[in-house]
Amino acid sequence: MSNFVHTFAGNPLDRGEALRRDEETIAQLLNAPDSEFLAFHKLNVRLADPQNLAWLKRPDLPSVGETIFLGMHDQIARFAVDVADPPEDHEYTDCRAAAAQLAAEDTGIVAQARAQLDWHRRNRFCAQCGAPMIPERGGQIRRCDGCSKHIFPRTDPVAIMLIIDQPGGNRCLLGQSQGFMARTNFYSALAGFLDQGESLEEAVRREVKEEAGVEVGWVQYHSSQPWPFPSQLMMGCHGVAQSHEITIDTTEMADVRWFTREEILSALNQENEALRVPGEMAIAHHLIRAWAQGEVTL
Repeated sequence: MSNFVHTFAGNPLDRGEALRRDEETIAQLLNAPDSEFLAFHKLNVRLADPQNLAWLKRPDLPSVGETIFLGMHDQIARFAVDVADPPEDHEYTDCRAAAAQLAAEDTGIVAQARAQLDWHRRNRFCAQCGAPMIPERGGQIRRCDGCSKHIFPRTDPVAIMLIIDQPGGNRCLLGQSQGFMARTNFYSALAGFLDQGESLEEAVRREVKEEAGVEVGWVQYHSSQPWPFPSQLMMGCHGVAQSHEITIDTTEMADVRWFTREEILSALNQENEALRVPGEMAIAHHLIRAWAQGEVTL
């Protein structure tokens, strides 16, 4: 198990659960002169420079749409705002590209803000009666103006797993999904959404069986990573195979193969022209590296 803090984790804000219970307090914070705002446009983030978020005061904000309360930091309220019509000289950066250069804790703030703004965009109307939904508790919930139904931001759990051929084995299982990865030298850990009424361990075994035809026994949790595109929690695991013959689900996968530790180590060092693996931003990279460098025992 790892205590590694992934990209899009490490958010330093106090999310202010007690403050959210009082709409008047949130309104006061929204108009407080020292409150700070992080602007987004089309879910891209405004940066002060490539390494720093652009925190703005309220008078400096362009046209403001949805506003959500992110939390408190050093007794200052932090908000995210969806800017509908920014000035032409304002630049906004794709959140993946921004995260590659921001400090780890800032990527956590970006993840919270982007995921919540996107959720509000997607839930304007009540799924039960069709009436408009109204944000409350600083954007933590939306309430239906018709039937009073409450909904909360959802996070979709995803199992992502590196499977080893046997206890203490020298091979791991990597796959290539259909789409942009197909017919390239890029391979990653297998992954899939959890189903209803399914544990994480069950999801690991099911997904590997479905995608690669490989039976999995022992499953060990490693770490998790928020992934705000739109709002997922990647739950990383290692597992041990009980079978080794691969039968690919060609609807989802372009290829699945066993790779040796030597092949993986050379790929991690960018010395393998036949194999590329995910970079450090992705939890898959750390699952692969942890096994290849002997940091996990299976």
